Amino acid sequence: MEETQPMSRRTGSVETRTSWIVATAALIVLSVSYGAPLTTVVALKPIAEEFGAVRSAPALAVSLTFIGAGCGGIAWGWLAERIGVRAVVMFGATMIGAGLTIASQGGLTQLYVASFLLVGLLGTATMFAPMMTYVSRWFDVRRGSAIALISAGQYIAGALWPAVFQFGIDTIGWRHTMLAYAGLLVLVILPLAALFLRRPPEAPVLGAMHAGPRAGEPVLGLPPNLVLAALAFATFCCCVTMSMPMAHMVAFCSDIGIAPTQGAAMLSVLLGSAFFARQFWGWLADRIGGLRTILWASAAQAAAMAGFLLTQDEIGLFTISAVFGFGFGGLIPGYVLAVRELFPASEASWRIPTMMFPGSFGMAAGGWLAGVMYDRLGFYAPAFAIGVLFNLLNLAVIGTLVARHRPRRLAPAMV
Repeated sequence: MEETQPMSRRTGSVETRTSWIVATAALIVLSVSYGAPLTTVVALKPIAEEFGAVRSAPALAVSLTFIGAGCGGIAWGWLAERIGVRAVVMFGATMIGAGLTIASQGGLTQLYVASFLLVGLLGTATMFAPMMTYVSRWFDVRRGSAIALISAGQYIAGALWPAVFQFGIDTIGWRHTMLAYAGLLVLVILPLAALFLRRPPEAPVLGAMHAGPRAGEPVLGLPPNLVLAALAFATFCCCVTMSMPMAHMVAFCSDIGIAPTQGAAMLSVLLGSAFFARQFWGWLADRIGGLRTILWASAAQAAAMAGFLLTQDEIGLFTISAVFGFGFGGLIPGYVLAVRELFPASEASWRIPTMMFPGSFGMAAGGWLAGVMYDRLGFYAPAFAIGVLFNLLNLAVIGTLVARHRPRRLAPAMV
């Protein structure tokens, strides 16, 4: 059994130097595991050309990965609370490696099955939502900053891997690139998880001054599950928008005369910007709260998404990509922190993955929808316009919740 870690000597805080070591290990795990779906994203056109298929065919494999990850997140979050996140993550890394290996050896059917079942349902589902809950238990003072740090692993993956994959595809082909990455992923994640993902510290018993929300209490004056449903719907809407440039940036650039290598670099800029922005959003979230962080980040994402409709200039698209990354970089940390602020800590293991579950469908729907609209219309502008509309719907939902939010009144602690 994993040893429970001691609390800090600071009165009432669970944060220690070990907390940041664990968060850094989690960051590396997510940075590597979330490169897996990007192998298909970068190879979208070569895969479609090899199989004689339309572009939405390989894009569907990316969507199936997100659907599988969403479907499995709740169950893996529950299981991680009982057997430990270490075992769950090690199993998931093995499944991702197996899925990429199978996908690299066959046709579209193998790509679909491996993407949904192994890379998604049994693989990346074990990573993000369980890791968010796990790391949040190591922090109480700087929880927003810690969540922002580890959630940025997705965007380190996006900044690092597309250019590497493009080089591999140009040099040895998409199949060998996918196979090589499968081996690298397993070799990196298994030792990290075994060494660093230990049991989190027990939360201290505090006075009423520090008491969080209680089970069964109204949230924002509404039934708790209604508020969770509203957050889940908002997550779906913002992820539809978020996924469109991420899934189609390389192909979009190729269509308008920009080299695929520049498109891959543009995707790296977009996701690299999101990484650095997340540290700002995490700092801000610790000061203004999760809901208001979502509101401001969503507004920035909507403005940048509209920008993709207004220019096809290479320099302009690099700039808009950076702004887009800055905006969506604050969304996931904001959502996770909002759940921890609004609901009891004892419910985090199922409320966080439940809230994030529709986001996986949003990521899947956005990438697939953009591919279908391109196949029918021959250009991406209508799909990007739909992305703007979904983002505005997200803003309406979050704005309504923010309007109902009042700072929690804290009673004096019992002596």
